Amino acid sequence: MVSSRDPETYAVIGAAMTVHRELGSGFLEAVYQEALEQELKWAQVPYLREAPLPIHYRGTKLNTHYRADFICFGTTIVELKALMRLSGQEEAQVINYLKATGFTKALLFNFGTPSLVSKRLVLNHPDGKQKEG
Repeated sequence: MVSSRDPETYAVIGAAMTVHRELGSGFLEAVYQEALEQELKWAQVPYLREAPLPIHYRGTKLNTHYRADFICFGTTIVELKALMRLSGQEEAQVINYLKATGFTKALLFNFGTPSLVSKRLVLNHPDGKQKEG
């Protein structure tokens, strides 16, 4: 359980837990995205849905970009899955989002299991450049 020292992460995890408790497993990812959007609204969590994440290479913004399921509070990437199990590729995907964008914090949720799986990922960028909200 995330402590009250990180109330933003706690709020997003709480919203995801509510969605899983109401819907259970077995739906497509898009259903969980829509339901989580409603919970975030009700919890008054600021978010962007399907937010494009620009990628920079050697100081140049690339035309290619990632698309996060949500960015909450302007600081946290939130990625949803609805799989029987996470394979490790999903966590690597989120870590790449953090590396490419300069964000330092992400949450990965898997709604495809009987109990909600949540992973909090933190990346400290070696160059000290971090995305500000």
